[in-house]
Amino acid sequence: MTRPTIRSVAAHAGVSKSLVSLVLQDSPKVSPERRAAVLAAMDELGYRPDPHARSLALRRTRAVGLVLDDLRNPWFVDVLDGLRPVLHDADLRPVLAEARSEPEAPRTFADLRVDGLVVIGTLPDLSGVADVAHTVPTVLAGTRLDPDDPFAVDVVAGDDDAGVRLAVRHLLDLGHRRLAHVAGTGPVGALRRDAFARAVAEAGAAGPVETGPMTEDTGHRAGLALLRRDDPPTAVVAANDAVAVGVMAAAADLGVDVPGRLSVVGYDDTSTAQLRAVSLTSVDNAAAEVGRLAALRLLARLEDPTAPTDLQLVAPRLVVRATTAPPARMDR
Repeated sequence: MTRPTIRSVAAHAGVSKSLVSLVLQDSPKVSPERRAAVLAAMDELGYRPDPHARSLALRRTRAVGLVLDDLRNPWFVDVLDGLRPVLHDADLRPVLAEARSEPEAPRTFADLRVDGLVVIGTLPDLSGVADVAHTVPTVLAGTRLDPDDPFAVDVVAGDDDAGVRLAVRHLLDLGHRRLAHVAGTGPVGALRRDAFARAVAEAGAAGPVETGPMTEDTGHRAGLALLRRDDPPTAVVAANDAVAVGVMAAAADLGVDVPGRLSVVGYDDTSTAQLRAVSLTSVDNAAAEVGRLAALRLLARLEDPTAPTDLQLVAPRLVVRATTAPPARMDR
């Protein structure tokens, strides 16, 4: 049996092929009577529209480009866990690309005519995103715009200032006064570094800072430098969980007990922090919720491309585990 086509539907309904196409596009230009005739013909013939053809007719691919900096970071998995179900429910297909290995990913996605773009985490260079954001609905998830690189785009992220203050307040309440921070690079790293500086200054506490990429290697290098100081800190707030693990490794190398002689707080509360062997006190910045809200923000942008851009900050919480304790008596 020959599969029914738009041509056969048009002939059966006594209308043109172009009118059948308008019905498939839900065009308001079709009168109720003609729409009913076309839908009846489809039903009688058993016609089912080709999803790919319909996407072309609507000039939509039903695909959303997801650009991540580093797929090895477990934080990205948490964001995706919140983002993908929303896209799935909206019949949108996520397509992943890693900026580290595909720096032209935003432009590639634009050339592929994806319906939207979600940039997850801090990319080393947002210029490629800025180039396509005026033509492709774009949302930044879990990062912030650098003041030197502003462009019109929606942003959904954790409240980094509030999160760092939770970590600092926890350590102060335990009795620590010699706090240090291992900061990350990029706009998120800068936000957390500045929040730390303000929080310790307000408390009248010391706060040396080491800076580098948000990696375990950075944490290890910085941890060694901090712990070899004449006045080593009794507590460290790390830029993320990977950095915190590196600090803990440095402490182990130098025979410094965690948390007996050094308390460590991570950030992001990833699956690494939750491992029993690590049991890291960490700031949960609600990564899955950031992903969910970013997906909803993209859907709203697709619905109304001319709406003003928006910044949504998600409230964090502190998860206390085994890497923080009051400072040793001799350090009080």
